[in-house]
Amino acid sequence: MKKVLVANRGEIAIRVMRTAKKMGIKTVAVYSTIDRHSPHVKYADEAVLIGEAPSNQSYLLGDRIIEVAKRLNVDAIHPGYGFLSENADFAELCETNNIIFIGPKSHAIRIMGSKLAAKEAVKAYDIPMVPGTDEAITDIPEAKKIAKDIGFPILIKASAGGGGKGMRIVENESEFESQMDRAISEAVNAFGDGSVFIEKYVTSPRHIEIQVMADTHGNIIHLFERECSIQRRHQKVVEEAPSSVLTPERRVQMGDAAVRVAKACDYVGAGTVEFLLDDEHNFYFLEMNTRLQVEHPVSEIITNTDLVELQIRVARGEVLPYTQDDIKIHGHALELRVYAEDPLNDFLPSVGTLETYKLPQGKGIRVDNGFEEGMEIPIYYDPMISKLITYGDSRDEAISLMLKAIKDYHIEGIQTTLPFGTYVCEHEAFRSGNFDTHFVKRYYAPENLKEQQKTEAKIAALIALQRYLEEQKLLRIPN
Repeated sequence: MKKVLVANRGEIAIRVMRTAKKMGIKTVAVYSTIDRHSPHVKYADEAVLIGEAPSNQSYLLGDRIIEVAKRLNVDAIHPGYGFLSENADFAELCETNNIIFIGPKSHAIRIMGSKLAAKEAVKAYDIPMVPGTDEAITDIPEAKKIAKDIGFPILIKASAGGGGKGMRIVENESEFESQMDRAISEAVNAFGDGSVFIEKYVTSPRHIEIQVMADTHGNIIHLFERECSIQRRHQKVVEEAPSSVLTPERRVQMGDAAVRVAKACDYVGAGTVEFLLDDEHNFYFLEMNTRLQVEHPVSEIITNTDLVELQIRVARGEVLPYTQDDIKIHGHALELRVYAEDPLNDFLPSVGTLETYKLPQGKGIRVDNGFEEGMEIPIYYDPMISKLITYGDSRDEAISLMLKAIKDYHIEGIQTTLPFGTYVCEHEAFRSGNFDTHFVKRYYAPENLKEQQKTEAKIAALIALQRYLEEQKLLRIPN
């Protein structure tokens, strides 16, 4: 493998290219018109314009990306995450054009891309499942009867879904049909597939996922868990590894279950098996993400591995260099997704120019970044600017360092989730580890953040005044 095309943009494109360069592999960037001056374009050895700003006219054009790859004699394509990363047709297109797809085979993507197909695939592998239906709902009166048997509240979920779309919580029987109609309509609009199913709603869930890696020689390992329960609109904002609540025994059980899920679909490469953990620490299979995750750095840090390097080695047909016994947990890592969003205004996107953009630095701080000072935040893509990661020997140390790193991360011109990161890291529920996916709903309100910012401003003003008075006193002292 001498040349890799990265079919993505921003921080993940740079992240993949950094490892490729370290391995002596040439890199090719693709970009849209609005990304012409983006850092990932400058970082690559070669870069090719593939279309206009909207992703369906650029980063989602699989045929055009394949054309570029063939023209430049590319050996492999890394899809990053998002865009074409979980597109089975694109993976198959790579396969038929003799280009290595740095990810799983297309059949595994297809199986795990449908929550119902995934449930069916893992049935024979003794994986704990949330009680619910195994097939798409076609008969609503029958579905209502099943819901009553399971017991309300229940959750309606789109089979092809993700990011909270096509998902509805039904508290009681009277609202079942109206919520079902809404979920189906949402699923059709978002995914072009109205298939939905129902399952028991776990009232105080934690979202815990296991990183797996599999080679083409039948070896599968897991790299422990990530806690991803701090979410807004069913999307993660703060992640950490390891989880503060798993016992060593439960960690082994969940890791073993994740490996069995990977076996169920003949998985190859990096993947993530997602579980719900209830308030009694029972765990249930949710789904499998057939790609590298946004939050992969926290797993890399605590296991001293480079997941992109492992992806590339596996794609080249190499045997995994580690066995399960080689993988140990070292310290603790936190990640904050720095979104161009306003946490004081329901996390709505914040567009504008990065008038000031200075990254924090120092031991235990890592920033996977895709922007530079003076750049505009485009409205066409996910609003994530970067990922701020901190690590220490303990969870407390990683949290303290995160608070310091947030203070040292200077962004002006737009609103970001940095203040929300401070709010989370200072909150007693988070610090104690006693939280679940309802953290934002239960504890967070914009007024709380405003109050916190006022208090911090007051403290800063008092410190400045004290320093001023001390300096004045020194000036008055005669020689």
